[in-house]
Amino acid sequence: MGLKRRRFKQTDSLETRLSQFALDMRKRADQKPPGDQREALLKRAHNADQAIDLERQLREH
Repeated sequence: MGLKRRRFKQTDSLETRLSQFALDMRKRADQKPPGDQREALLKRAHNADQAIDLERQLREH
């Protein structure tokens, strides 16, 4: 018998979760000095913003 998969329902929408993730990445980036780590965090925030835009476009159609 295989392992049982844990299942749960998300309480917040994808857009809300992505938005919170982006905000968290920006806060973490603000605490870092200029450099590769800061740029990586800002890139992750930017990618989350793009995912929000894409999700909105898909929802409209």
